[in-house]
Amino acid sequence: MQKLSKTPSQLKPNNLFELQSYFYQLPDELIAQKPVSKRDNARLLIIDRAQGSICHDTFDHLNKYLPVNSQLVVNNSKVIPARLLGNRPTGGAVEAFLLNPLTDGYSYEVLLRPLKKISEGEEINFGNGISAVLENKEKRIVRFNKKNIVRHLQKIGHIPLPPYIKRPDTARDKKDYQTVYAKQPGSVASPTAGLHFTDGLIKKLKNHGHRFLELTLHINYGTFKPVECPDIRFHPMHTEYYSIKPMVYKSILKAKENSRTLVAVGTTSCRVLESVAQSKVYTGSTSIFIYPGYQFQMVDALITNFHLPYSTLLMLVCAFGGHDLVMKAYKEAIKERYRFYSYGDAMLIL
Repeated sequence: MQKLSKTPSQLKPNNLFELQSYFYQLPDELIAQKPVSKRDNARLLIIDRAQGSICHDTFDHLNKYLPVNSQLVVNNSKVIPARLLGNRPTGGAVEAFLLNPLTDGYSYEVLLRPLKKISEGEEINFGNGISAVLENKEKRIVRFNKKNIVRHLQKIGHIPLPPYIKRPDTARDKKDYQTVYAKQPGSVASPTAGLHFTDGLIKKLKNHGHRFLELTLHINYGTFKPVECPDIRFHPMHTEYYSIKPMVYKSILKAKENSRTLVAVGTTSCRVLESVAQSKVYTGSTSIFIYPGYQFQMVDALITNFHLPYSTLLMLVCAFGGHDLVMKAYKEAIKERYRFYSYGDAMLIL
């Protein structure tokens, strides 16, 4: 994580550190409410940093733009059905969003609505024999009647679609909001850059000499938190858990030694790779905050979706692609009616 040794008054002004530099106006109708019918039919905007150019294609033509023998690093974290709908003894509806498990195996930190109306000690019934008691209202801690509640979420949980998707989740979202290579349960949001891959496209890319390497970063609710500090360098970045298997870590280092292109599939993979470059620790937690001025050590190319204004994800993309070029690309994507955010279209930055 980048640290500041000076106070704000000592720091030189730089508009790339100003929050307002990461704003753009997006028409509501461009926020994708559902995915395209075939994942790899999503549109693809390609940024060439060396040429300063922007072009357009579809994701199924990704191979046309990848350097020879690229190493695509994907996040295999699996979204858990972290949104629970229940009832109070009075019959009133309750929504619980799982945040962090506590060490006893029964308790969870949650977002709870309507928190004001629920009293400590009150039981919430989620159906299928599963209930929870609000143990600590201030810290929003509930204790479930069953251990390791994640094992029971397929029965009672709902896919936690982002707040900008203005519809209830459906049975189809359980598949659509997961990557085809999702394996490790633990995320409350999808690593959405990977949603565009199909098994067929992966096979095609492998047949062309590209390689897929998997790591895990469990995305938590902090990913939705917008930056509010006028000077973005003072934003308190959230922490997320990651892991890379030793053999995969060796493969990543070997790829760098052999000057093969490391393609981070998504900002989550990018954050892990850059965290490992700094710490040399391939299993742990990261609170790395990447914004313009950061010097990338691992990532050579980036596949990503379009991100919300004022988000740390947009700042990371601007750091990698160059602020002016990325914001120009966003403006062009809006003009060309690209679909934005989780179920939207994709961008490749070379």
